[in-house]
Amino acid sequence: MLTDSGIKKAEMGFGVENLSDPENMRLQHHINQALQANGCMIRDKQYLVQDGQVLIVDEFTGRVMPGRRYSDGLHQAIEAKEGVKVENESKTLATITFQNFFRLYNKLSGMTGTALTEEEEFQQIYKLDCVAVPTNKPVIREDMQDSVYKTENGKFHAVLEQVKECHAKGQPVLVGTVSVEKSEQLSSLFKRNGIRHSVLNAKFHEREAQIVAQAGKKGAVTIATNMAGRGTDIILGGNAEYAARHRLEMLLRDEEAKRLEEEAKNPVETPEVHLPVEELLVEATGFADTDNEEIKRARELFARFHEEEKAKMAPEQEEVKKAGGLFIIGTERHESRRIDNQLRGRAGRQGDPGCSKFFLSLEDDLMRIFGSDKVKKMVEALGLEEDQPIEAKMLTNAIENAQKNLEGRNFDTRKRVLQFDEVMNEQRKIVYAQRQAVLDGEDVSGTIRTMMESCIDTALDDYIGVTSDKEHWNIRAIKEFADRNLRANGEFDVTKEELSGLSRDDIKEKLMDIANKRYAEQETIFGENMRELERVLLLKVVDSQWMDHLDEMEHVKREIGLRAYGNHDPVVEYRTVGSELYEGMLESIKRDTVRYVLFAMPRIRIQREQVAKPMAPNEGSPVRRATGRPQPVQPASSGAQPEQEKKTIGRNDPCPCGSGKKYKHCCGKDK
Repeated sequence: MLTDSGIKKAEMGFGVENLSDPENMRLQHHINQALQANGCMIRDKQYLVQDGQVLIVDEFTGRVMPGRRYSDGLHQAIEAKEGVKVENESKTLATITFQNFFRLYNKLSGMTGTALTEEEEFQQIYKLDCVAVPTNKPVIREDMQDSVYKTENGKFHAVLEQVKECHAKGQPVLVGTVSVEKSEQLSSLFKRNGIRHSVLNAKFHEREAQIVAQAGKKGAVTIATNMAGRGTDIILGGNAEYAARHRLEMLLRDEEAKRLEEEAKNPVETPEVHLPVEELLVEATGFADTDNEEIKRARELFARFHEEEKAKMAPEQEEVKKAGGLFIIGTERHESRRIDNQLRGRAGRQGDPGCSKFFLSLEDDLMRIFGSDKVKKMVEALGLEEDQPIEAKMLTNAIENAQKNLEGRNFDTRKRVLQFDEVMNEQRKIVYAQRQAVLDGEDVSGTIRTMMESCIDTALDDYIGVTSDKEHWNIRAIKEFADRNLRANGEFDVTKEELSGLSRDDIKEKLMDIANKRYAEQETIFGENMRELERVLLLKVVDSQWMDHLDEMEHVKREIGLRAYGNHDPVVEYRTVGSELYEGMLESIKRDTVRYVLFAMPRIRIQREQVAKPMAPNEGSPVRRATGRPQPVQPASSGAQPEQEKKTIGRNDPCPCGSGKKYKHCCGKDK
């Protein structure tokens, strides 16, 4: 946040007297977002810059999330910081939590090797039990004791020495990191020490499967971010299937290049049609029935290459097994034990040998924030050098406890998000049901009439209330309401003398008569298009109001936590405020829909063609065309229809009523 001197500098820079004044709240918000973009958002950790775009990196998977943008101007602030094009602020059209999205399914199940650490969450959120299925072959992987170092620099050099040791005997190594930044830091260290390696992070996600597939080759060193490449089998000695596919791709692309070169030299009228290389590669590993000769040939080549690669890799596979199998190195404990288990689980597949070891430091985020003070004091008392490891059961237990505490906190956060979304979920169901009725083409005229009555009742509640004292009735406000929302055009005019003999029901009846009269006029004007007009307008209003409601609820969610300081449950408070905002949104939908329906007018554009010179015989004759379609318009001061130019309408011309049909099939079908 801005310090006192920072506030003074901002006031001078933006030319404001007091940054804390209410009219400067927007400016203050943008300054705070700029501070966050510059101070908290770190490039290659929270986001990447690629092709002039700021791309968010998922903190749990390490993968890029294309199309996702930070809200409230933060993304724009980062774009300004990085000197790329600042895009417009995005608008939320719909929102749902993953939990509620999954719970929309009638049947829910899944399989993963790391579910047991999240057993409680699966039970509470989805009412699902977790069952551990025994492995096909016993796991013989050795999970070694964690080594903890005083500094991060000492930890990285210990990782380097371990990699050198494995590399010397041909043992493949997979190094897991928690961010793009850390993976590139390690990569730089390996390069300086002459260790050939592959890097897999959010910057190279296109090659993800290809890199991970060969991570089990003899002497291979792979750096991966947060278990990128999950779902790809790491086979000791190398993945013959991927190697065969790569050979086939090289061959097909070479043939394609030669064919294109030949066609360029000797062009023909109807060249042969060939399947794209990408499609052939997919079909080559498939089993669907086909008569296509190209696909059959690709499958034969792939099968041959696959057998050749398997035979070539078999001796290497034995060498790698003798060297100890795949060595997994974790460079930092993750917030979730599940991610650490996923990293460990890449070694020891199908009874293969392997081992895993985590190298940690007291400067790691998890240890720095959640490690106990007792551990830090113990390390300081020992007076260890930065390259001396600490391997103690007490330390490992302290780390696991820190992870469990953080997992519990993250689970509480997710549970709170779900509780908040439960409030939105009920509202969402009602709004989406209304939208679906409109999209299904249902007749909403009855809904529109109900909305008119509801709007009038609300207005009378506001301006008359329950009082019988007519001196307190705000007749002027009712008149303005009628002109503004019901297109009364001054028709509702009650004098003091008339008021004495009127009840609330009489006034409601007068307003309903005006609304029904205007509604009947609209049906006469738009004819058979009236039903479509109502659907379009209702859909437009519902979508617009729902988007605004989502924004408001998001603001409430961010601020509602402060009410906990007053001993109020934030979820209960959120439900109360959300209910009030939802009722307000429904009233706005009714009011705006009624106003747009009653004020809508057909817009007819006359296209005049002025002939400046005699037309050539083959140019035909000028024809005036009237085109148009019903559009919602802002309330006008008068209900008079625009005067239309008299013209002759051809039977094949668009009908001037705006239906989009030809005149002979619409208003002119009986003429």
